[in-house]
Amino acid sequence: MYTAVIPVREGSQRLRNKNIAPFGETNLLIHKIRQLKQVSSIDRIVVTSDSDAMLEMASAEGAATHKRAPEYCDEKTKSFGEVVRHIAESVEGDHIVWAQCTLPLIVPRQYEEMIAVYKKDLGTQDSLVAVEPFKKYVWDDRGPVNYKLGLAHVPSQELPQWYFVFGASIAPRETMIRLHHHIGNDPYKYPLPKVSCVDVDDELDLAAARAWYPLVEKYTA
Repeated sequence: MYTAVIPVREGSQRLRNKNIAPFGETNLLIHKIRQLKQVSSIDRIVVTSDSDAMLEMASAEGAATHKRAPEYCDEKTKSFGEVVRHIAESVEGDHIVWAQCTLPLIVPRQYEEMIAVYKKDLGTQDSLVAVEPFKKYVWDDRGPVNYKLGLAHVPSQELPQWYFVFGASIAPRETMIRLHHHIGNDPYKYPLPKVSCVDVDDELDLAAARAWYPLVEKYTA
């Protein structure tokens, strides 16, 4: 059984009430629930939160709910790994599709394809994670990280392949419990098109997601 888990919480550091920010015809949380309801391979959708209001929204949309205690939502008392394990232990299902509602431009057919790829490769890799491949010049405080200055400088297309990792993944529930994470040790990296990679963390991200929303069908076809 494939269970989609949408983790949301009441507090948000950069964008107040981020998970229920207006989006499309509704808000980010309900938008994600409605997307996942269109994915035939998903058997169950669970919204996990400390917010009664968000859980009521989820119930009204036909999703199951899991009430988290405050210590599993304040990002201080419990580590992220402890939170993931707690959620995985609290829901039913053989496999968990981790589905952040802050990724509103990952469309149903992409979730369907991710599950199909996961099923095919599960014998060789232990999970799947959505990524945005990139080749850009990266520095830290000491200077270049993935290239050299001077005569050794290379065009960006010759840089090593790096990835941004997103909160869209699939793994066996038992693996999440054992590893305290929603991604396994050897995941299949599922590349997303640029239009699907908006991850809402602040007002500019939200504005970008809203602006690109009318284009998502064209650029994910």
